[in-house]
Amino acid sequence: MKASESASNFNLLIRRILHTKAAIGGFFILVMLTAMTIYAFVAVPLESTGQWNNPGFWIDYPKSAAPAWVNWLLPENNLPNHMIFGLSDARKQNSSFGGIPTNSFLFDIDFNYNSFPTDFIIDYCLRYGDIPPVIQVDVTRPDGESFMIYNSPLPSSAISSESTSNLNEYCSRIFSTDGSIRDNLQAYTGLFDYSPDLSSPQKMIFSRLDEEAVLKGQYLFNITYYLFGAEDKVENTKVILGGKVYGLMGTDDLRRDLSIGIFWGAPVALFVGLTAAISSVIIGMLYGLLAGYKGGRFDEALMRVNDLVISLPTFVFLIILSITIGSSIYLITLFLVIFGWSGIARVARSLALQIKNLQYVEASKLMGEKDIRIILRHILPQLLPLTFASIALAVPAAILTEATLSFIGLGDPSIPTWGSILHDANTASAAARGLWWWILPPGIMIAAAGISFALIGSAIESVTNPRGSGTQSKVRFS
Repeated sequence: MKASESASNFNLLIRRILHTKAAIGGFFILVMLTAMTIYAFVAVPLESTGQWNNPGFWIDYPKSAAPAWVNWLLPENNLPNHMIFGLSDARKQNSSFGGIPTNSFLFDIDFNYNSFPTDFIIDYCLRYGDIPPVIQVDVTRPDGESFMIYNSPLPSSAISSESTSNLNEYCSRIFSTDGSIRDNLQAYTGLFDYSPDLSSPQKMIFSRLDEEAVLKGQYLFNITYYLFGAEDKVENTKVILGGKVYGLMGTDDLRRDLSIGIFWGAPVALFVGLTAAISSVIIGMLYGLLAGYKGGRFDEALMRVNDLVISLPTFVFLIILSITIGSSIYLITLFLVIFGWSGIARVARSLALQIKNLQYVEASKLMGEKDIRIILRHILPQLLPLTFASIALAVPAAILTEATLSFIGLGDPSIPTWGSILHDANTASAAARGLWWWILPPGIMIAAAGISFALIGSAIESVTNPRGSGTQSKVRFS
């Protein structure tokens, strides 16, 4: 068959596949996964994936916050958004108190939500000399009441190991759970007509005086630093008001932005699925072709090895290998290849036994063509449709296996994957606590990735199946 005719048949096959409903649906999902992969590499900071299991990296994010679009769907709930106010949001005032220079940073916060904030954090960094500065935090409420919630000197010796000067460098955070905040608020409990909850300072600060309800309006956080040295300087300060909604996918118990894990899970899933599927199918196809074409004792020996691999309890061995050797994403992919080639090898051998006895193959032998040329030119092209279908159908199995290993805690701990997100959600009893945004998105993405390649593989198989009728069974590539 001429090369042009072979190419024409191949193009005809592609058009038939693309016109099936299954292929259209599968490619649509695949395009979505590809777009997520591109977005992850372009827009999501790579540092965030390397710090996925570092709680300190995510401290500025809210804890167990729902997606921000929940407020769009249920505007009557009006849950507080997570808010971060930095130096650019502050009004700076320099003055003095009893001859002591002061730097004040005033943060205006418009709080008009139906629920209290989950917490608050005061973040600051200073450089100072021998006498440590004093930090004071005051909150002025919409009703005019002002609460001094924190007052404390900084450590007297805090020189950084990276410092090139004799000045102290100190960075820290004040959390709403700090005991001194509760002690300071104790002085203001008499203003309330009820007993405020001192265990949740944010509720007392943002509560009405006459009832335990949110006091809406303009709040002023005034962070004042008393400086005792000419070189003393405030490097950074910010106010973080913990919300109940945040971002596209919300956050988990470790304050991690789940959208980062969902987006980065796409390239990981595609890498594992495609690499494992393509490698195992190619190995299995060549293995089966060689065994079927050669036949005899060679075929018998190769098939006994194949039977041994098939009989192994694959998932049990994957667990053992992950525990003993390692659980990096590359090792997991390698393990999937090692155990994934045997099934397609048996199918390829069966087809090779049939094709090698066809007339055009026998004619090639009589003309003196080498075995490798016959396999590559006359037998392998006939198995290309099967190869593509097998690859597409093998991808979901690889993705699901990796997700299962991650779900039971044997995945790669250094990167976020959909399976590891589900593992963390299960460990934290997210379902029982109603944290649906921690469970549904990764579960849906695993299912979508599997369905995508399953639909594509099904479409290829339905068009190229030699048991089909009509012209579909007559397409050859040689």
